Amino acid sequence: MKYEWRKEEKQFYLPKQIEIQTIPKYKFICLTGHGNPNSDLFGEQVAALYALSYALRMKLKKGELGEPFEYTVYPLEGVWTSETDPGDGPVNKDELIYRIMIRQPDRLTKEDFSAVVEPTFKKKQNSYIKEAEFIEYEEGRAVQMIHLGSYDDEPASFTKMHEFMKENNLHKTTTMGDFIHREIYLSDPRKVDSAKQKTVLRYKLK
Repeated sequence: MKYEWRKEEKQFYLPKQIEIQTIPKYKFICLTGHGNPNSDLFGEQVAALYALSYALRMKLKKGELGEPFEYTVYPLEGVWTSETDPGDGPVNKDELIYRIMIRQPDRLTKEDFSAVVEPTFKKKQNSYIKEAEFIEYEEGRAVQMIHLGSYDDEPASFTKMHEFMKENNLHKTTTMGDFIHREIYLSDPRKVDSAKQKTVLRYKLK
């Protein structure tokens, strides 16, 4: 039976309201970058993450890494901060600093990842495939909600999250090195109208 994260892990990916959730340690393939996410560079990085993720998925599906396991590839995620604090004003996208990532099944190892890098690069000829890292990361306690609509309209949802945290005496992580917030992209912007896009927004709590 195919493992579907949307069905099996609703508490982490499909919150019905603003809530506090404790996020366990997960494994990710990731890339870091700087600048506007509408750039070709960002698109190449996203393509590299998906290429590696689908290569690993195929190996698991075929049983080349133990018991055969079929699953839906996890969604793209991004953690974001900026060179300067925009406050309540518009974000200068050229100043954004990010780490984009795709979660991997727990059974995969760094060795499994390393083994698919070169074959995937030869097939796709995307230089970012060789720059990707395999990491483990535990987010811990976080406030999260689903934002419905364009990415540019996210500030309204962040305002609701700020109000929730104030009411519950919660404080988000604010140091630049920890990134300011996380986004999990549940919709493919190439296929879904921006007004209907769903994005999980998450603040890591102190």
